[in-house]
Amino acid sequence: MKQTFYSNGKLLLTGEYVVLDGAKALAVPTKKGQSLSVTQNQSGLLTWNSFDCHNQTWYTTKIQVIDFFNTSPPLGNSKFDITLFKILWEALQVNPSFLKKDTGYTIETHLDFERLWGLGTSSTLINNIAQWANINPFELLHKSFGGSGYDIACASADTPIFYQLTKDKHLPNVSLTTFNPSFKSSLFFIYLKEKKDSKDAIKSYRSQSKENLNTIINKINILTEKISKCDDLEIFKDLITTHENIIAQILNTTTVKQDRFKDYPGVVKSLGGWGGDFVLVTGTKNDMSYFSEKGYHTIIPFTEMIL
Repeated sequence: MKQTFYSNGKLLLTGEYVVLDGAKALAVPTKKGQSLSVTQNQSGLLTWNSFDCHNQTWYTTKIQVIDFFNTSPPLGNSKFDITLFKILWEALQVNPSFLKKDTGYTIETHLDFERLWGLGTSSTLINNIAQWANINPFELLHKSFGGSGYDIACASADTPIFYQLTKDKHLPNVSLTTFNPSFKSSLFFIYLKEKKDSKDAIKSYRSQSKENLNTIINKINILTEKISKCDDLEIFKDLITTHENIIAQILNTTTVKQDRFKDYPGVVKSLGGWGGDFVLVTGTKNDMSYFSEKGYHTIIPFTEMIL
């Protein structure tokens, strides 16, 4: 018997960093995601193969299923083993009938997007495993990776969402919304081709006083609502510029436009962890030559990216 599960990728349009402290964020599921298929057998082995969007194997491992029934997660032979085995072990702690000692499992995962794009290789994996184990994906996230969880919410959403943490991180406030502006043909996502270590940014963010942080969160909440409803491109550009400047101030850093694209006439907004993965830009299709001439060739129109 073969079981198949699927989860959407994600992008965080507003509320980066402050979403960790209960700010209301606007997040969108992407058209591309990741699938996971499970076939049971009698081998007693868990055999895992992960394929990228070019159908090339990028990770493979094998382990005795019985090893997951120890008092701590098995370690394996690589950092990927350590991460995967911990997720599976934690899932088994939540649902003890998830795996059976005398059963084997052949698992395949298939990504629709480039593995390094930052669209949710980990979150789609966690959500798929949670579906397989029939457990709360937010609980599995916090027992394994940690994080705000907006990416987990996007994994099973069919529309853009408002996402807000509550005191119980296993039960965030998730509400479906719409973000389908009339000017969507003027919105593009551009891949910056690098990962950014956000430790310094988070350290600066964490140095905010509680009073200042509450003021910032209130401002971001208002901006999130306005951005989601905005149907005028010029107003939208002002709103996301304001959002960008607020986050830059609390991170004690410059914006990605100041860093890389000072002379670009449109607006450039960071998404998620600043300085890496994708940015959102405004402009025409012809304007995108500005970025390709600088070596940024992954330029995806809004309508091709967002579910």
